[in-house]
Amino acid sequence: MATVHIVGAGLAGLSAAVRLARAGRRVRLFEAASQAGGRCRSFFDRTLDRQVDNGNHLLLSGNRSAMAYLRLIGAAGRFVGPDQARFPFHDLASGAGWCVQPNSGPVPWWVLSRRRGIPGVAPAAWLSALRLRRAGPAQNVAQCVGDTGTIFRRFWEPLAVSALNLPADRAAAGLLWPVIAETFARGGRACLPRIAEKGLSDSFIDPATRFLEARGGSLHYGARLKAITLTGSAARGLEFAGETVALDADDQVILALPSWSLGTLLPDLPVPDGSNAILGVHFRLPTGRDWGDTPFIGLIGGKAQWIFMRRDVVSITTSAADDLIDRDAARLAALVWPEVRAALGLCDSPLPPYRVIKEKRATFCQSPDQIVRRPGAESAIANLFLAGDWTDTGLPATMEGAIRSGVRAAEIVEKRSPLRAL
Repeated sequence: MATVHIVGAGLAGLSAAVRLARAGRRVRLFEAASQAGGRCRSFFDRTLDRQVDNGNHLLLSGNRSAMAYLRLIGAAGRFVGPDQARFPFHDLASGAGWCVQPNSGPVPWWVLSRRRGIPGVAPAAWLSALRLRRAGPAQNVAQCVGDTGTIFRRFWEPLAVSALNLPADRAAAGLLWPVIAETFARGGRACLPRIAEKGLSDSFIDPATRFLEARGGSLHYGARLKAITLTGSAARGLEFAGETVALDADDQVILALPSWSLGTLLPDLPVPDGSNAILGVHFRLPTGRDWGDTPFIGLIGGKAQWIFMRRDVVSITTSAADDLIDRDAARLAALVWPEVRAALGLCDSPLPPYRVIKEKRATFCQSPDQIVRRPGAESAIANLFLAGDWTDTGLPATMEGAIRSGVRAAEIVEKRSPLRAL
């Protein structure tokens, strides 16, 4: 039987691998690190004496590819969240708090309700969302929806930063519409917030590796790809540090690697060549508490955009963090702790133990000039395919985009090489 060799065990590689394994394909998965998951993983931090996630991630029920992946690996029940769409926010400048609560159906009558909407935003202001649907390829979010008013400060700017990892005046408007179309535009049932109950590895990664092993897939860690041997228009070998894997005539390859790592492997492939940082800080509180069914809160007007709460560990996410990422950890923790304290009502609590996580190349730069460089899943090499949130999924560089890219690559492999012919 032919083998599908997948290089990279992040969400893109894992989603391709589990789909192919379910279809009865023989899968070999290679990962340069000592564990699977890429940026989507958990680890034990000695300073906090707790298991923490490498980064904070919020899923929505309308993320259809992510939800299908979780059902496939048997992990759909490992998430928590409210039974209705609820998104609490705290404005650090004014001290105001509110909760955005879309109604369950697709007709958005919630924008008419003061209790469900954003203070200071008139119902007519929400019509600016329709401009995103017609956004031109060169437009940024601010140009498209306007860069003034309460709705920009309290909705469009925070959404652009969170979803696209860029300020609204740089983020590609064309990438924001799919986010809205697949979630908020479909009503509250499609935007129920979901957070991994125990952690990213427990929900996204460990069940996937067990799924693969149970179906005969092999996982190889510490395998960094150094070169690809080509014969004509086909890949015939994968050179890893310490091992060269020969490819049979019917073998297929999926490269699920970061875009910046492909420069030496496929130098003729145009890929996005910019990136942006994300900063995370975990704080351990003196005592734990029950945060209810909505264990997160959005921040307006601060350095951090989101706070996630899990028992006695409180974590912040700061996207578009290029201007902060080179500061030392102590300064960063001291900078964002007052924001956490204000939003959660922790009064004058002193700075607790913390762990700072810096991702300098967290996502590709999702600006108009960079998204045109996103390649599709197929390459000029006949038996080599691409996956990753930086490929042309039509979505931003999110977990949903990464998983969908892996599914797309797997679908092409299945069509190119039907199982009955192997």
